[in-house]
Amino acid sequence: MKNDFFKYQGQTSPHPLAIEISHASGSYIYDAEGNKMLDFVAGVSANSLGHNHPKVTAAIQNQLSKYTHVMVYGEFIQTPQLELCKALAKTLPESLSSVYLVNSGTEATEGALKLAKRYTGRSEIIAAKNSYHGNTQGAMSVCGAEQQNQAYRPLIPGTKFIHFNDESALEKITTKTAGVILETIQGGAGFIEPKNNFLQKVKQKCEEVGALLILDEIQSGVGRTGTFWGFENYNMTPDIIVTGKGLGGGMPIGAFISSHEIMSTLKENPKLGHITTFGGHPVIAAAGLATVNEISSSTLMQDTLHKENIIRNFFKDHPKVKEIRGKGLMLAIIVDSPDFATQVILECMSKGLILFWLLFEGKAIRVTPPLTISNEEIVKGCNILLEALNK
Repeated sequence: MKNDFFKYQGQTSPHPLAIEISHASGSYIYDAEGNKMLDFVAGVSANSLGHNHPKVTAAIQNQLSKYTHVMVYGEFIQTPQLELCKALAKTLPESLSSVYLVNSGTEATEGALKLAKRYTGRSEIIAAKNSYHGNTQGAMSVCGAEQQNQAYRPLIPGTKFIHFNDESALEKITTKTAGVILETIQGGAGFIEPKNNFLQKVKQKCEEVGALLILDEIQSGVGRTGTFWGFENYNMTPDIIVTGKGLGGGMPIGAFISSHEIMSTLKENPKLGHITTFGGHPVIAAAGLATVNEISSSTLMQDTLHKENIIRNFFKDHPKVKEIRGKGLMLAIIVDSPDFATQVILECMSKGLILFWLLFEGKAIRVTPPLTISNEEIVKGCNILLEALNK
């Protein structure tokens, strides 16, 4: 299998982990040799309810028995799509009531950028350096990570970059600006939270000049930070939300969400302003609906903050830990160097704990377990990580 993996499957890096997966359940992944690995990554924040959650699996099986794909998105009334849109709208302020379902977070980014340009009639986008919004060419154009972008230029023009949390840079937002796109918590840059009401100040500046604020909630949304949406922690409301990852409970999904007024501009002049064949696929929408309902109706969000405290208390005074960033179960443990972070991650993997890296912050160890992970499993994983740090 490993030889075939390298021979036939397109690779993303020179040294993939190449673990052959047998099955997964709850907070654990099992390899083909029978090893049981505690998952502190959750498919890079995507498996919000863990692996093979019974309610998600039942929803998928139930929808499979009815129908799968029947028509391109937006033409037929399909219950799973509509119910998921309604469920998402119920988690949001009234100004964010129109949901457009797509296939992934990066496609949601593309839709949100188009929507901001279409509604305002402007073309300029303001984004943050070292942000990450996806890997298609439009999304890369607003990522501000030159180490990723340099090999693929020219990208889409018209983007200006600011530093996250730099209030002095807000003067770049002008009457030429269609939209400002930011991650609510910067992910690839190291799980950096907004400070000093930064998001509020950006929103105020956008309102002053008639621009739209797009918040990327692909990682911070769907319960991961202790509230359903990450922006709820910062006392403000964006004009457009981008979501994905954890929304599908392990299935591929994305969505961009705005007001009915703004979203309606995609319907005409020209018609078909944004189209997708498989967006809102009924089987995946059913999985998404089960995920949203379970997170909304359970204590998982409140429990997330308690679980965060368990993790922080393990490492807050450790001499090798320089900082713990993030919120809820979106945490990054910052150590001395990228080499040390890699040694720790690989040592933990050899002991049955799955950790991972962040895109642009080499000194970070990603800790993003499923929201369903138990306190006992967190303690077990933290003890393995603690032993690795000490070693």
